[in-house]
Amino acid sequence: MSTSCKAIVAPSVLAADFAHLARDCDEVLKGGADWLHLDFMDGHFVPNLSFGFPVVESLDKYYQKQESETGHAHPFFDAHIMVSNPMQWIEELKKCGCNQVDFHIEAVKDHEECLKVCQAIREHGMRVGIAIKPKTPVSAVQSVLDIGRKDDAESTVIDDLLVMTVEPGFGGQKFMPDMMIKVEEARKRYGHSLDITVDGGLNPSTSVVAGDAGANVIVAGSAVFRICPNACFCAFSTSEPESVIGVIRKAVEEGMAKRAHEVAE
Repeated sequence: MSTSCKAIVAPSVLAADFAHLARDCDEVLKGGADWLHLDFMDGHFVPNLSFGFPVVESLDKYYQKQESETGHAHPFFDAHIMVSNPMQWIEELKKCGCNQVDFHIEAVKDHEECLKVCQAIREHGMRVGIAIKPKTPVSAVQSVLDIGRKDDAESTVIDDLLVMTVEPGFGGQKFMPDMMIKVEEARKRYGHSLDITVDGGLNPSTSVVAGDAGANVIVAGSAVFRICPNACFCAFSTSEPESVIGVIRKAVEEGMAKRAHEVAE
């Protein structure tokens, strides 16, 4: 599957009000979000649990109904699976409408197992993403990223590299700017043949740093919507999610343009 390497804003559903999940997702989509980022946690690979398949399946059915009634396209579901056995999750992720699966390299034992997971995701018609924790270098996934890019293989295996800019498993953490070295390294090596996602602590200001480094997909949670602790509704971080999403998108586009200009020189 191809990548256009365009600027993409993917609000993390983990920051939404689960009591009004569809409404909150509608708001960010109306505000210009490109993807919905879905964080699955198993309580083992990471200590926390999030939502499971039934929640995402309900969202999928909701948007299928909207699509049939209004003609509005079903949103792109980007599943980030922080789980110990990614292979066991793939079939259900497809059933609940996911379009891309980002699994962790730390969850597989070797290159061969990594390739098997990638193949299974692809065979289920989904894009393949691979994620790395803050302590994991790009070199840990280089062999699989190189396939179809740095060798004679007919096609690539990985569509998206997800660089964690916080420790996975908890929302609301502080952005780690030193992770941008990984983004720069991957962008320099693979050019625009790869989507590069940054996930954790992203807001309008840190998105500038990420965009300058070469990231084109920004996962933002509380920067786009945050829970009002003393109310049963979601209070958005601005009156219009569109304004935050627009600022983030602009930061990425300017970073991409800057890098393109530097390459041209």
